[in-house]
Amino acid sequence: MNPVLLSVSVMLALSLMRVNVVIALSLSAMIGGLSAGMSLTDTVAVFEGGLGSGATIALSYAMLGAFAVAISKSGITDLLSQTIIKRIHGRHPDHLTYVIKYILLSVILLISISSQNIIPVHIAFIPILIPPLLEVFNKLRLDRRLIACILTFGLVTPYMVLPVGFGGIFLHNILLKNLYDNGLQVTADQVPYAMILPALGMLTGLLIAVFFSYRKPRDYTPTNTPIKAEKKQLQKSHLIVAAVAIITTLAIQLMSGSMIIGSLAGFMVFTLGGVIAWKETQDVFTKGVHMMAMIGFIMITAAGFAAVMKASGGVETLVQMLSTSIGDNKPLAALLMLIIGLLVTMGIGSSFSTIPIIATIYVPLAIAFGFSPMAIIALVGTAAALGDAGSPASDSTLGPTSGLNADNNHDHIWDSVVPTFIHYNLPLIIFGWIAAMSL
Repeated sequence: MNPVLLSVSVMLALSLMRVNVVIALSLSAMIGGLSAGMSLTDTVAVFEGGLGSGATIALSYAMLGAFAVAISKSGITDLLSQTIIKRIHGRHPDHLTYVIKYILLSVILLISISSQNIIPVHIAFIPILIPPLLEVFNKLRLDRRLIACILTFGLVTPYMVLPVGFGGIFLHNILLKNLYDNGLQVTADQVPYAMILPALGMLTGLLIAVFFSYRKPRDYTPTNTPIKAEKKQLQKSHLIVAAVAIITTLAIQLMSGSMIIGSLAGFMVFTLGGVIAWKETQDVFTKGVHMMAMIGFIMITAAGFAAVMKASGGVETLVQMLSTSIGDNKPLAALLMLIIGLLVTMGIGSSFSTIPIIATIYVPLAIAFGFSPMAIIALVGTAAALGDAGSPASDSTLGPTSGLNADNNHDHIWDSVVPTFIHYNLPLIIFGWIAAMSL
């Protein structure tokens, strides 16, 4: 059996059995390496060697966590959650209108989208904003699987079409560069345009989740220690400092191309502005690291898994099987390339890390099948994005779980991974295939 297919299947099976994702990734990497004919010693060496490439991501999340804690101390998130709680306080759920529900969902969606470009904190805002709102969700009887779908949509779709913030990194620094390096002559303005149709697939999945799948009320068992918004005295000066810090973080990140440097700059603005006392910097940073620690460990482990998958040669074998078994069937070729991308990204957990792996193989293969440059952009971009929304190791699913499970009422696999896989990966395959065949 193909090592990539086998290892991803094992990883998904273990995850569905509620085995810790770090353990599932580690075990499946070993199985994948051994099935590819590598010795146990070589597999372990490749796995451990790949862990280092995840260090930058882990440190980035640690800095984002510290920045998010600093934002929380400024009072912005408290202002939002307290305002919402105040509006529904004392009202019976039956009397709450759909308007309130959909306004809340819209606000969460807009904040999630903004976390990718306007306020580039990525998933770090979720464990700060969402836990205080769990009481609101329970009162509104909102299905948390819907919240997970909304958050994941906001974390994934913007980088597919908006060349700003994380989208600039995905579309220009990674996708465009790898396409060009592999011999495809395309321009920067073509890339976002080619990804519009796949992004419409994401939008279709979101609408299905909001208006059909998770529209019905759902009740959750209250815990003995409910998460409530902390009531504090908001200071106007702190809100001003927060605005300056957010703008500074965005500007520095765009200039340097580094989330670490951008988050560090924003953190220093909070410190110099008096929101965080100098003696509190250690405590704030520690809280940020603690908040993002599990996500960081999973990302590091996923980097080791990806290294084993590369060394196994499984991706090349899959593509070779594809190219030799389907003849000149262009529609089938497009479909199978998307499915292979789904398998690869499900294992690696990051569309950003998948592109360098598949672009080298997909570009010459797609050219041989006669796909246009725009179609190849859509194929490679969609194949990479596939799985990001439904992988147990993806920050697009780990982030929502980190906030929604603050009271232990939200399962990562069954309440985040499975819903987002169904509502986003399946439409992405359909719309990505349409884009590949029509552009």
